[in-house]
Amino acid sequence: MLELHVEGMTCNHCVHAVTQAVHSVVAETPVVIDLPSGTVRIDRATSADAAEITAAIVEEGYTVT
Repeated sequence: MLELHVEGMTCNHCVHAVTQAVHSVVAETPVVIDLPSGTVRIDRATSADAAEITAAIVEEGYTVT
């Protein structure tokens, strides 16, 4: 499991955009997003996937810290 903190998510559209970004790297993996904390949990991702997933999320306009 991989957990990231993503800044800038405020609504369901953001959840959808970030989920799609994750799925562009690791298809069909469960993604759990907690908007208030900005936490994104990706079940079937590893630290090896982190850079690629981060880049995909940043491309959508969000900041990964």
